[in-house]
Amino acid sequence: MPIVNKKRKVSERPKKVQDDSASDSESSPPPQPAEPEAEETAKSFADLGIIPQLCEACANMGYKNPTPIQAKTIPTSLEGRDVIGLAETGSGKTAAFALPMLQALMESPQAFFGLVLSPTRELAYQISQNFESLGSVIGVKSTVLVGGMDMVAQSIALGKKPHIIVATPGRLVDHLENTKGFSLRNLKYLAIDEADRLLDMDFGDSLDKILKVLPRERRTFLFSATMSSKVESLQRASLSNPTRIAVASKYQTVSTLQSSYLLIPHKSKNLYLTYILNEFAGKSAIIFTSTVHETQRVSYMLRTLGFGAIPLHGQLSQSSRLGALNKFRSGSRDILVATDVAARGLDIPSVDVVMNFDLPTDSKTYIHRVGRTARAGKSGVAISFVTQYDLEVFMRIEYALGKKLPEYDVDKEEVMVIAERVNEAQRQAVIEMKSFDEKRGSRGKNKFGKGKRSRDDMDQEEG
Repeated sequence: MPIVNKKRKVSERPKKVQDDSASDSESSPPPQPAEPEAEETAKSFADLGIIPQLCEACANMGYKNPTPIQAKTIPTSLEGRDVIGLAETGSGKTAAFALPMLQALMESPQAFFGLVLSPTRELAYQISQNFESLGSVIGVKSTVLVGGMDMVAQSIALGKKPHIIVATPGRLVDHLENTKGFSLRNLKYLAIDEADRLLDMDFGDSLDKILKVLPRERRTFLFSATMSSKVESLQRASLSNPTRIAVASKYQTVSTLQSSYLLIPHKSKNLYLTYILNEFAGKSAIIFTSTVHETQRVSYMLRTLGFGAIPLHGQLSQSSRLGALNKFRSGSRDILVATDVAARGLDIPSVDVVMNFDLPTDSKTYIHRVGRTARAGKSGVAISFVTQYDLEVFMRIEYALGKKLPEYDVDKEEVMVIAERVNEAQRQAVIEMKSFDEKRGSRGKNKFGKGKRSRDDMDQEEG
């Protein structure tokens, strides 16, 4: 069992810093909305123009009312317009492009009707599940094409002529070049999800190859939480006279999220992590680290202390990554220790706490990490560990957010009570890490010795 200390409710902790005077310190001009505010008055999906069968599917999935991004983009999409949708993470972007695509599919059903491009394997599987759930009442079939899985099995799935393909760009290019009889020349809809992340992961060449083989006469949806110059270039290359819709500023977290920071010496991070996890005992938590090594080490340490921690990073096999996510989703493990492979797009509704054990290097990644909690109107807590080496980065994050974050209050005397046990757990974790590194080294000599990543490996997150 984990060490248990005295618990305090989050709402009771004092806030040492509260300064919103900088709320307008950095803001970019808001994108032009497609329509004024008409869609915001929509009370249901039917009001947006969604057909009864799909409204029934939304109700079955627990979608009671459209989110702001859905309310603004769906009517425009149903009119046959290309759409650029900008919204904070956790705002319901997937349904915003899935529902118009499925409605158009019902009107003119065909194989290979729609294609969705995703930056990561986990997000691709999640999107595919959403399509099949929303399209269950009309028998929609979806296929996932990602690296790390058998290409022959994927080719067989393509031979069954699915309606929707969800893919990472590298593996899709592999199939376009090598799978006999596979073509997207009759594609009607393209959706590009997490577009900024796709481009950050060096998928530019693969995207160019994909766009060249797609028909010009198609509808295209481009969705992202942030807009960058790379995404602007992709917009010009892939969309025709698009309507740009935004429901949030460039850097914004949801109002139900309690964000704070903890200023501590670097050498004390493991100690304070254990203390805070004890305070949130019984709650689900995601702990973000910067490297594969730290993800594994922290997992080993927490297991030694009795916590149900499981690692998730890009150098695990695909089955291990999906297994870790499923265990966390099901509640059999309540702590997920992850690199930024878990930062984007994954919908895990039960996350109570997000901890930035290693502070992200940029504000955009911070937004996505803390967006794993406080989703769909629920409340959540985000705590960032700030050491003497992180002050400059943390100040940049605060500047981008436009506000000062409060400091998380801890009792240092209580923290020191568990120091001996934590130090022993750290020593045990170091021993286990030696074995892990030896196994990884023997397996990865050829794989990691190459200068460039193969397409098959490209959809794994770095670190």
